[in-house]
Amino acid sequence: MLVAKKNYLIENPMDESVIENLSTAIILLDQDLKIVFSNQAAETLLMESSAKMLGESISKIISSEEGFLKRIEEARSLDRPLTARKIGLVTSNATAVTVDATITPLLDQSEILIELISIDRYLRIDRDAAIKVNHGVTKQMVKGLAHEIKNPLGGIKGSAQLLEKELPGPTLKEYTSIIIEETDRLTALVDRMLGPNTLPVKRKKSIHEILERVAKLMEMESKDCSINRDYDPSLPEIEIDHELLVQAVLNIGKNALQALENKTSAKITFKTRVERQFTISGERHRFVIRVDISDNGPGIPIEIKEHLFYPMISKRVGGTGLGLTFAQSIISQHGGIIEFESIPGDTVFTIFLPLEYRT
Repeated sequence: MLVAKKNYLIENPMDESVIENLSTAIILLDQDLKIVFSNQAAETLLMESSAKMLGESISKIISSEEGFLKRIEEARSLDRPLTARKIGLVTSNATAVTVDATITPLLDQSEILIELISIDRYLRIDRDAAIKVNHGVTKQMVKGLAHEIKNPLGGIKGSAQLLEKELPGPTLKEYTSIIIEETDRLTALVDRMLGPNTLPVKRKKSIHEILERVAKLMEMESKDCSINRDYDPSLPEIEIDHELLVQAVLNIGKNALQALENKTSAKITFKTRVERQFTISGERHRFVIRVDISDNGPGIPIEIKEHLFYPMISKRVGGTGLGLTFAQSIISQHGGIIEFESIPGDTVFTIFLPLEYRT
């Protein structure tokens, strides 16, 4: 390994130390596009040891639907560096990563130098910030809309009640009863759109108590779906509002159950872990609790993915599209956030809750 380093890239121990400690993944290819060198950052990014990558074709280590390997050939044929932004790669163990890449043919040599910078973390931080901003804007919009709707609804209901007293017979009163019932229904819907109207009452609780209560409710609701647990027993208790958290998790769980209707071998899994050095809305937390709620359903339709947490977004007939909006509001009140990833057969909603958050 050291011979390869010295022949291709490194001339003295100081150079070797610098390259090995770079945060940028460095990969050197020979004329046959086989790996002759990779640094520690490349090992971390590609989740493979340098020893195993040495001598392997780059196409066996990574793949890309975005033509990354063709970019390598293009850089070599043009004999000039090429840069590719937000390239999706898949490692040899089927892990997806997003990178910025620079491909440089070395002067007077047949080797190609590849620099890869993982941007998944930055993309996630940007996505989380966008979710928070959109959620805040949506809440303000809904509050203003609710005010404009509820005022005339109150007038309609009051007028119908007064009219009902003046009507001579029960036949005509049926019409006013319908007006009153429908105004009550619309008022209740508007109230639901506003989400939780009380501040959380937090006490020390185990997140597993929340998950177990939801899991049992779901097991009672559906006998055909397998509810699995994968808990980290070392998780500490955190300050949460028990009832609000149950509602948030239940909203996500019910969505999963609905997605699994009429599916054989339906499965939902609750998984808990600790994440370290995790950023939520620009604030970095030393530790957060991660709760994954996954199902093997058909996945979320691509046309609603970008707007999934907005009110009234639902593909289910009769659905109000408010469940995930409420869940995001509740988790936000606890300083956390909900994210999701979805492909057919594997949809995962992830709740992140900081351990040290205080209101």
